[in-house]
Amino acid sequence: MTEWITPIALEHDHVLLAPLSHEHHDDLKEAALDGELHRIWYTSVPAPENLTKEIDRRLDLQAKGSMVPFTIFNKATGRAVGMTTYMNIDSANKRLEIGSTWYAKSAQRTPLNTEAKILLLGHAFDTLNAIAVEFRTHFMNHQSRRAIERLGAKLDGVLRQHTRLSNGTIRDTAVYSILPTEWPSVKANLQWKLDMPRG
Repeated sequence: MTEWITPIALEHDHVLLAPLSHEHHDDLKEAALDGELHRIWYTSVPAPENLTKEIDRRLDLQAKGSMVPFTIFNKATGRAVGMTTYMNIDSANKRLEIGSTWYAKSAQRTPLNTEAKILLLGHAFDTLNAIAVEFRTHFMNHQSRRAIERLGAKLDGVLRQHTRLSNGTIRDTAVYSILPTEWPSVKANLQWKLDMPRG
């Protein structure tokens, strides 16, 4: 566990980010089954049968100080709909990544993700005084890249042949970041998206 960042619950109108716990397993298993997103080869959505192992992995990284994992709850239903984390935590430089994020198919394109990003970025910049927040994704994950770009994050570059995936392929990783000076504009844009009428 790092002294700079510790587990915390963060809450907005529609979403609750709660510290990850094995008590969330059954809801998360249902969420992982929704849309079978684990079958998309370039994502890191855990297979439903591997959720216990994935929760263990994230909690182990938390104990080592490199990750703070959250369960994403839909406040309207009280059910868990996904996971997200602060990861690759660099306490000495006050830098972190928001990643390992996934949502049930039915929770996508709802206010939940926008609110979650406001909470995570706000806590990182306004409370933790982070010097930068990164987002990383597979170069081939165009949906994720567009979503990160819509946040207002800037592309830092692409790490070629960055990591080997479980299917044997090598991932090129697109790296984006938001800086403290950019946060007010990013926040205003996210709030504007929330305030827009939904059809």
